[in-house]
Amino acid sequence: MAVLTSKPGIPWTSLALPTLLLVALAGMLAVKVDLIGAPPAGPMLDEPLTVEIAPRAFDYRDSGEFFRNGFAVDGPIKTVAVRRPLTIMKYQVTAADYGRCVADGACAPAEPGFVAKDAAITPATGVSYDDAITYAGWLSGRTGEVWRLPTDQDLAFAAGTRFPDDALGIDINSTNPADRWLADYRREAARKASRDPVPQPLGRFGENEYGLADFAGNVWEWTATCIRRFILDKAGRVVNDAASCGIYVASGKHRAALSSFVRDPKGGGCAVGVPPDNVGFRLVKDTRWYAPILVRLREKGLAF
Repeated sequence: MAVLTSKPGIPWTSLALPTLLLVALAGMLAVKVDLIGAPPAGPMLDEPLTVEIAPRAFDYRDSGEFFRNGFAVDGPIKTVAVRRPLTIMKYQVTAADYGRCVADGACAPAEPGFVAKDAAITPATGVSYDDAITYAGWLSGRTGEVWRLPTDQDLAFAAGTRFPDDALGIDINSTNPADRWLADYRREAARKASRDPVPQPLGRFGENEYGLADFAGNVWEWTATCIRRFILDKAGRVVNDAASCGIYVASGKHRAALSSFVRDPKGGGCAVGVPPDNVGFRLVKDTRWYAPILVRLREKGLAF
């Protein structure tokens, strides 16, 4: 009768060495093809103050327009499990910080009429989505880190209890459009413009439970989220999803849909309902070790 024997376990060192060699070779190749290792574009800048939001699960209502049986309905709520910390600027980008990008010739000046009296402690406003993307690229080059605009979901995660809920609370099975029209009218009336729409100094609107400052004050924030239109079936499942990526979500006291080139939200530009008082932005720092490689691949047209 044959005797069954087990093979000795493979030492972890025999697995770790090939892995380390593979990582080293990949790093050497990345440097060789200019995917990493590029020097900062100009004098190094100190990184802005950030907060780190610890991983957790949270409820998130999708942004966008939702329709069922031809009627507008509230977007569904889903539970999102975030498994990595999010590193995000504690404060919005200041007018002085944005001005450095302008002085470098990388960013376009802010919209006339949005010049802050004390630029060092006042959020930058009068800037478009396109301006914010340009600034993120400039800051990445000047700090040696990767900075990007947050998504609407990123801001909901970081803003916690300060994030707005756009739901109207209308019965999803209601076939009376007047119900939604009246609820929408009441909501928009409650969103009347601030008594003092002038951008306030950093910290004026306090911090949330995670240390994020000034969210939902009188400066809305650009996100990287395109506006989307969803068609739901009778069971509430998405059967059609159309995105318009020339229009982006700006989040604050409420969500607003704005064209990417809009700098003055009160001037129109696809704003839905009551427009934001002002639009600025804050950035997320991508702390993944391979983030610089992804950026260079995108620049070379080799990644999405």
